[in-house]
Amino acid sequence: MFQGWDNFYIMTGSAGASLVGLLFVVVTLTSGGDPARLSRGQRLFMTPTALAFALVLAVSAVALAPGLPRAASAALIAAMAGVSFANGVSVSFGLRDMRSGGDTSHWSDFYMYGLAPVAVDGCLIAAALAAGDGLPGAAHAVAALLMAHLMVALRNAWDLVTWIAPRRPGSTGAPPA
Repeated sequence: MFQGWDNFYIMTGSAGASLVGLLFVVVTLTSGGDPARLSRGQRLFMTPTALAFALVLAVSAVALAPGLPRAASAALIAAMAGVSFANGVSVSFGLRDMRSGGDTSHWSDFYMYGLAPVAVDGCLIAAALAAGDGLPGAAHAVAALLMAHLMVALRNAWDLVTWIAPRRPGSTGAPPA
């Protein structure tokens, strides 16, 4: 199903793995904060970002697995995207409730942490199933959607770092330059 895509999936899988590791560094920036607020923030902001990077890594691993039948590859990719889709729906409702509760989260949070990943995941499920059926162009769609997931997650990771770093204990509170 993914013959000739080795370099692409090696690159995206490596990027996903590296970025998951960097999120661990970001988590250390939150030490010393209010535990209740941190828990909600991790559930609504950090988890979807980490899950997106993990999805990129896992899909790349499936694409590179030698001898895996097309139907099995498609089912695994669709299942992983389904887990991410469910998380995205949950996050979307959590962000909506947070905004309606008077929290001052940015207006783009609902779209970038919730809606965009849900849309990409829904399309990825469809593209994986189409690739499993051998439809022409479906492997290209899976690759494009994986890159879309990576780009949304990169944007969200940057958003997290630029929001957390100036607010960490001991920080001057000045915005980053």
